[in-house]
Amino acid sequence: MRRDRERRIGKGREYYSPCTLCPRGCGADRTRGRGFCGETADLRLAAASIHRGEEPPVTGKGGSGTIFVSGCGLGCVFCQNYQISCSNQISTVAMGRLVGTEEFAGICLALAAKGAENINIVTGSHAVPAIAAGIDAARAAGLAIPFLWNSSAYENPKALELLEGRIDGWLPDLKTLDPVLAGRFFRAPNYPDAARTAILKMLETSSRSGTGAPAGSGEASLPGPAAPLFIIRHLVLPGCLDSTRQVLRWFADHASGRARLSLMTQYTPVKTPEAAGPDRYLDGDEYAQVLDWLDEFGIEEGFCQEPIPGTDWLPDFTRRNPFPSDLSIPVWHWKEGFL
Repeated sequence: MRRDRERRIGKGREYYSPCTLCPRGCGADRTRGRGFCGETADLRLAAASIHRGEEPPVTGKGGSGTIFVSGCGLGCVFCQNYQISCSNQISTVAMGRLVGTEEFAGICLALAAKGAENINIVTGSHAVPAIAAGIDAARAAGLAIPFLWNSSAYENPKALELLEGRIDGWLPDLKTLDPVLAGRFFRAPNYPDAARTAILKMLETSSRSGTGAPAGSGEASLPGPAAPLFIIRHLVLPGCLDSTRQVLRWFADHASGRARLSLMTQYTPVKTPEAAGPDRYLDGDEYAQVLDWLDEFGIEEGFCQEPIPGTDWLPDFTRRNPFPSDLSIPVWHWKEGFL
């Protein structure tokens, strides 16, 4: 088994030159330079913390051990993490520090020592081979808690195969199924097809794992104590309710009973350096309409935020603790290393 994993990682390195790790297929030689994601073949991290602001089965009682990966294959114009994700938009290197396999494993172990109930890898799709190697190193060092894959779902299914047997739970976004909206707000008109394919691949992989334990000590993700964690997240965009209705219909047809829906209403009109999305918060009528659609499509298993306008929760990765202290306990930061 160990030899087989080594072969899979070795094959994964080939994805970097030319890079095909995400559906953008920028074709960059990331062994010599940077891709659209702004990253080379080296793994770069921005922060790691015990995070308490996730869904109940992710947060559990001890919090989620969240690792923020620098760079991103998308270009969301309202990204709340643009400091670490949008280097391709601002023509400078995004915040973060290069880490090797052993340091990645050490960060995972430090999070577990602080009480994390899982390791929650955020936006790592452009760094799958390096992360797979880091997961193996953490397991070899004795880490026993689950690994979660928290992504935009802008994934290459072949790259996802490198995660099979390593990831215990899945937290993909389903941002939109409208290619025009995907081009306008996410700079990826092919996002809808890519995300549908990737999520179905994750669901297939999750069903094969079958015996995985829930990620946290909170409410299980689906009925039954041995159900693997699978939550599909959707952020409702103000003025774009037709897109949300498409997503809810697709979820009802393809994922209901296999995953839970997390309906997010926290859209904040963040302006990245070059562009912006909708310039207002979700209003009460829009929120009521979305709740009606949940009933219409029979979607009962999941989570739904109440719309609370504000910016206090937005992260600032220049700080040792990017999030408010009631949401986060910092463990590692790109400026200082272990804290």
